[in-house]
Amino acid sequence: MAAEKAKRFQEKANHRDTGAYAQNYGAHREGISMKEVADYYTQWANSDKYEVDLGPERYRGPKLAAESLCELIPENRESARVLDIASGTGFLGLELWEKGFRSIDGLDPSEGMIEAARKKNVYTNLICDFMSDQKLDINAGTYDVAVIAGGMGEGHIPCNALPEIIRIVKAGGYVVIVMREEYLVHVGDYKDRLEPLMKELEISGKWKKISRKIVPNYSFENKGVIFVFQKL
Repeated sequence: MAAEKAKRFQEKANHRDTGAYAQNYGAHREGISMKEVADYYTQWANSDKYEVDLGPERYRGPKLAAESLCELIPENRESARVLDIASGTGFLGLELWEKGFRSIDGLDPSEGMIEAARKKNVYTNLICDFMSDQKLDINAGTYDVAVIAGGMGEGHIPCNALPEIIRIVKAGGYVVIVMREEYLVHVGDYKDRLEPLMKELEISGKWKKISRKIVPNYSFENKGVIFVFQKL
């Protein structure tokens, strides 16, 4: 499996993007743990290369996520409470601020990413913690929207985090997940598990799926998928 992933990397990375793609690939390498992911992102953030490597010409996740939230919340955005999960250095927070959102919290396990995001001055609160099946220090029903852009992948947010994400969203609120489409089959934790779990949570009355949309050029010319759910 690792050899196959490396081969896909070589096939997809053009000369201009090879260094950035390799850096991103390192954060998603097979077998990487959540702790290793957090440490890797801290080192990447501290190198001052992260925002160049994942600039908008290579990575459109924040823009796509922000557009999705704007469709869900066309007005009164300043009062909508949003949790940016896997907030990184604040790309999505900045996009949301520019679109009129004013109550934005960020959550990320990487201290380096949190410190970089703080400098954007768009987050009300920044929480350094993992998004997993463990209960966060956040009250149930706190947010109107929980959004993930780029936080899904090998060693990133696990399938079993979905119930906790739902818990912290208000009834009638939304969960938006923007991720690389190929991770649905190439990440062991997601293959034959993530979408079935999403469906199981729908059948059990936790949420309902509003949309599932495939988008081009999400990240390094790879397709992305945008899931939108509403909490019941």
